[in-house]
Amino acid sequence: MTGPFNPPDVVVEGFKERPESLTVQGDRLYIGTSTGNLHVYAFGDTPDHATEFVETKKALCRRSIEQVVFVKDVNSLAILSEAQVTLFPQPTYSPPTPLVKTKGALCFVLNTTVEYQDSATPGTPGKGKGVPAVVTRLAVGCRRKIVLYTWKDGEPQEVQELTLAHSPRAMTFVNSTVLCWGHTPTDYCLTSLTTSTTVDASTPITTASSTGSIGTMGMGALSGLGGYMTLGLGAKAKPCVAGLNENEALIAKDNNGFVVGHDGKSTRSENIDWPAPPEEIAIATPYVFAVLPSGSVPTSQVDGVPATSPSTFVTSPVIEIRSSISLSPVQTIPFPPTSSNASATASTHSVRLLCPSPSFKSPVFVVSTPTDRTAAANAGSSIWRFQMKPWDQQISELVEAGSYTEALALLDSLDAALIADKEQRQAQIRALQAVTHFRNAKYDEAINAFLDLNINPAKVVALYPEAISGRLAIPQEEWIPLFGGPQPKPPERPATPQPAAGTGTPRPGEVPGTPKSVESPPRAPTPQGSIRGVLKSGLESIVAAAKDDDTASIRSVRRPPKPDNFHRSIEVLMRYLSDRRPKIAGALGQFNITSAQSHEMPILSATSKADLLALPDAPLSALTPEELVRFAQIVDTALFKSYLLVRPGLLGPLCRVGWCEVSEVEELLREREKFQEMIYLYNGRKMHGKALNLLRQLSDKETDISDKLMPTVNYLQRLGPEHLDQIFEHSRWVFEQDRDIAFEIFTSEEAELPKEPVADFLEHLDPAICARYIEYLIAERAETSQQVHDRLAELYLRMTVAAKKRGDDEGRKKTYEKLLHFIDTTEYYSADRLFGLLPSEDLFEAKAILLGRLGRHDSALEVYAYRLQDFHKAEEYCKRVYAPNSATAHVFLTLLRTYLLPGPSAPAAADLLPPALDLISRHSPRLDPVATLQLLPPLVTAQDVRAFLLEALRAPLFDTRVVRSVHKAREEQVARRLMVLQSKRVRITDSRICPQCHKRLGGSVIAVHAPHGEVTHYQCREAFSRKLRESRTQ
Repeated sequence: MTGPFNPPDVVVEGFKERPESLTVQGDRLYIGTSTGNLHVYAFGDTPDHATEFVETKKALCRRSIEQVVFVKDVNSLAILSEAQVTLFPQPTYSPPTPLVKTKGALCFVLNTTVEYQDSATPGTPGKGKGVPAVVTRLAVGCRRKIVLYTWKDGEPQEVQELTLAHSPRAMTFVNSTVLCWGHTPTDYCLTSLTTSTTVDASTPITTASSTGSIGTMGMGALSGLGGYMTLGLGAKAKPCVAGLNENEALIAKDNNGFVVGHDGKSTRSENIDWPAPPEEIAIATPYVFAVLPSGSVPTSQVDGVPATSPSTFVTSPVIEIRSSISLSPVQTIPFPPTSSNASATASTHSVRLLCPSPSFKSPVFVVSTPTDRTAAANAGSSIWRFQMKPWDQQISELVEAGSYTEALALLDSLDAALIADKEQRQAQIRALQAVTHFRNAKYDEAINAFLDLNINPAKVVALYPEAISGRLAIPQEEWIPLFGGPQPKPPERPATPQPAAGTGTPRPGEVPGTPKSVESPPRAPTPQGSIRGVLKSGLESIVAAAKDDDTASIRSVRRPPKPDNFHRSIEVLMRYLSDRRPKIAGALGQFNITSAQSHEMPILSATSKADLLALPDAPLSALTPEELVRFAQIVDTALFKSYLLVRPGLLGPLCRVGWCEVSEVEELLREREKFQEMIYLYNGRKMHGKALNLLRQLSDKETDISDKLMPTVNYLQRLGPEHLDQIFEHSRWVFEQDRDIAFEIFTSEEAELPKEPVADFLEHLDPAICARYIEYLIAERAETSQQVHDRLAELYLRMTVAAKKRGDDEGRKKTYEKLLHFIDTTEYYSADRLFGLLPSEDLFEAKAILLGRLGRHDSALEVYAYRLQDFHKAEEYCKRVYAPNSATAHVFLTLLRTYLLPGPSAPAAADLLPPALDLISRHSPRLDPVATLQLLPPLVTAQDVRAFLLEALRAPLFDTRVVRSVHKAREEQVARRLMVLQSKRVRITDSRICPQCHKRLGGSVIAVHAPHGEVTHYQCREAFSRKLRESRTQ
């Protein structure tokens, strides 16, 4: 049997008296009867559920025992009989203690809680603070009052009385200080035990009830209930109220159940809609039991009962079990449980709920009694016990049924001590619920759950079509097992079609053949379903059908467009992947792993599909670097495919940097001709060979040479030295097309390539390209390495020799000029090494320059004069190397000696004399006169060297002597004048008078005035000087 409870088992059978109440204490079952007897049975959780009769306390009360409960604080049974509550001590039952203040009692309820007394305000319950105390409250509902008995840690407290406007006929505790009670079947109140205030329970207004339908549908189904063993069914209906949890109570009004809080207001927007007003309700947390009358529940809603037609009703009382969390039905059982052939007698039983109070953990007992007097006398009553399945089993059954919301709600209501792996189960069920949301097109809810649960991205991607998920795609029927759910069962085909309320066309968002999103057994509300729908007259049905036919076409025209769920799901997936991507990158960063290293990691296709789907659902911080890399590859690959489908313009950045699996997307890009994105993708994954091959293929479509080659050139320019082989390989065809464009590959500033391998490669292609490359290094990058300069000189040399051999005079001349200019203007090459490579009978000018570099100026000049007979270049050579007061100060004299003293290989002397005389005439200041005259041959006339002689002999000697004589005369003149001035004297006597003041000079300080030697006092000197100046100007 599916549902939270096992099939009920009989604990007491053939009970001859009429049971009115029962309670359970330990392994004892106490049953109170209508005759005032108390029967005691011993029972346990044995496999056979056997009970053993212990004793019967006959005539314990004079009248019916209406309620019984065990009060642990006083170790007594509290029994309501004869409108008064009496305490019977255990195990002797004597002496009984009547609670005198409870005269006129109608009902009672017991509540035991642990309260923490606040030390600041004694007597005030605290929340987890202060000293804990076990508080038991026995609330007795009497005529227009409530009497409250309280025990604290076993000590009795003062009895409290609360006056009411009505008499409570049923009561329950909402919490430890608030009572909910009903005085009529439709009127309920809530009373605070601390403030003694009472408020009416307010419930929302409901739609038209179906009770009228039951009343007019024919009472045949309810006939036979008026016997003496009807257990009060014929009496006036009582209110139904039960404590739902620690803060809520359930009240029944007609066929509706409402949940109210301690303030009397509804706490939930939904309510219970029973097919008919329940006869009794009881609570076994977290479930609500309700006894529904015979003929009120369709057979289609009862487990295990075949429905012959939609109008068939269960002819026996039905116990409906609902979840107190969702208020939806979870189990419906016709009572008493019978075999398939006992349906004829099932309707001859009456059923009552006898639920022990106040423990929610106690089992629920049901009393079934034959309504027939004879059968009741012979067979007696049976007491059945409902036992709840283990929590794990309940949750597993809900999961297997696809009721994930119910399973989660049940888990949330349970303490962690009851479920060993509560958090893991919650996470698993939330994941299964998210899969159901996804299946029903609730993509945002599903993705949000996947993000919260840190679900393996491979599982999320696997829910999408193969265009997104690739090889990870799995069929829809395997989604639930993938996320840890049960394997799908093969669909069972019913023998005959049953148009039940729960069948029909799938709702929007549902996929045929898959579990529906509704996670509880479907049943239509009473006003529109079950009895009312079945009892609709034939005229009503015909009119409704006609109306449906008339409006069918209108509805079809007005039907809204079908939503594009595929693109919506892709948008939500991109949100999920965009959330995961930076977080995975951050987690990889903790291990110093970046997307730039993606080419170094194992590719995604190297891991099997099963291994990818088996990656853990865990926070990123708990994953290993290998698992994080797999997550990054899965996320980027799926994001790439998503962008390709709905946002192709965003592919570029994802291609450049990321973990996308190339093998899964390159063909998709090729199909859509996204060649630029393919190149970005290859480049980002260091697949440069593929990128360059693609560029070469694309170049065939271009006609302009620049458009054909520049993409490849630009790509090769960005490659570093680690890809040198690929640069060489893919630059060959570019050189074949255009050398100038291809040369730009090696002159880029983006990446510096090693010079020597590049030069070797270029020299292998063409020495001229290699020479051009080295020229670029020297000119643009200021290369000063001797090795590079030597190589360039040798290249020039080999190119010159090769051009001569080919007979290419123009090429030889051009290259030779480069060689001469290079060795003449740079100093970073090895002259002696290059000199050794020169041919012995050619390239004499180069030899001359190199000899000069080696300091052998005489040999260099001999080459110019004898081999080349280029006297102008010889003279220019001397000009370049000449430096006064240095080793080359006599280089002109060396050239003159070369002309005038020719060696064996020299031409005729007559050919060398004219350049020698020209040299003497032009550079006489740089020639030593004596040495020059000594070199002149005897036959050279004075007229030939006249200019040299005038310059060398006359002008310099004459000027020197005149200047020396003038200086000497000037010095003698100055010396004579000084001597005359030094020979002048003045004589001061006692009678000499100052010509200015006309006083005697005496021994005063004097001043002598030029030029005649006048003598005045020192203080008169200025006045006398002015006087002299004035006399001279007149």
